[in-house]
Amino acid sequence: MKINSKILICYNSPVSIFPIYNGKPSQKGKQQNDLSESGIIKEISLIKNSLKERFSNVETFAVDRNVERTIKKISKISPHIIFNFIESIDGVASYEYCMAGVYQLLGINFTGNTPPCLGNCLNKTKTKLILKSFNINTPDSLTLDKKDIIKEGNFNLKYPLILKPAREDASIGISEFSVVNNFIELKKQLAFLRRTYNQEVIVEEYIDGRELNVAVLGNMILPISEIQFNGLPVHFPKIVTYEGKWIADSIYYNNTKPKCPTVIDASTKRKVEKIALLTFQAMDCRDYARIDIRLTKNKVPFVIEVNPNPDISMDSGFVRAANAGGISYSEMLYKIATFALERKNHDSQCKAS
Repeated sequence: MKINSKILICYNSPVSIFPIYNGKPSQKGKQQNDLSESGIIKEISLIKNSLKERFSNVETFAVDRNVERTIKKISKISPHIIFNFIESIDGVASYEYCMAGVYQLLGINFTGNTPPCLGNCLNKTKTKLILKSFNINTPDSLTLDKKDIIKEGNFNLKYPLILKPAREDASIGISEFSVVNNFIELKKQLAFLRRTYNQEVIVEEYIDGRELNVAVLGNMILPISEIQFNGLPVHFPKIVTYEGKWIADSIYYNNTKPKCPTVIDASTKRKVEKIALLTFQAMDCRDYARIDIRLTKNKVPFVIEVNPNPDISMDSGFVRAANAGGISYSEMLYKIATFALERKNHDSQCKAS
């Protein structure tokens, strides 16, 4: 029997600005398939059909900048909960947490993480400050705004370094040029990022080691995944780039393959799981998140990214980890929806008492 609940799936209306996303100078005349945008409609359809197996009423709505229209649409549907798939609006990542705030103002419970959590995790500088306040290892870094002048020798970071836009997610702005080995390379990439993204740039010590992804569902840690860089050209840094995630048939896409579960010794596994759970709690995550960790040569884990509301499309790393833990795709979606429904029921009981 289906659960008598009305669920509204909200997702960002597709838009592609690939030459900005990929973190390197555009190549004129070269068309590439950006999977971060082209597959959205298909994935939403799959999610809707899966949820319809469990719930009596499931609808979808593509959100854009027209806030008035969005509020009217949501209010008219009046869902019990919103399944929140907003990652950005018109390519602006910061609108992700703003949209979650709209749900709160409308008094509608929603899946995934809260506006403060989404906002804090989007801001890499703020994330690192919070992690350090909880004594959680994260690479040393500095944040440069548009006016900061950096000179060789006036900072204490050790090369190699990795440069990232400070307020983007989904590996936007990260390419093979992101890891720099000297001051000349640093200045060149810094100038490019400032010019392209018009925001602060975080300069972080690069940890040359294994990259692990730890998916957390509720309070459960799923099997650990590892990004394997076998086959990547020697001169390419072993990192997860935007092209590696989203651009089919690119060098990084073809040579950065996940393995889940990965082979890891028991002691290191305990350390990684502990720091992942501490990070989940420190950033006040809820429902689901993915913690990206790098291991030093001495097997010391460092948190490099915190991803609340990570991609949960059929072929995503999160879903792969859930499957490795014995959780089917439909069961995972059901669990996430149930978290929000439980909050709704709790709120209703509180109002009635």
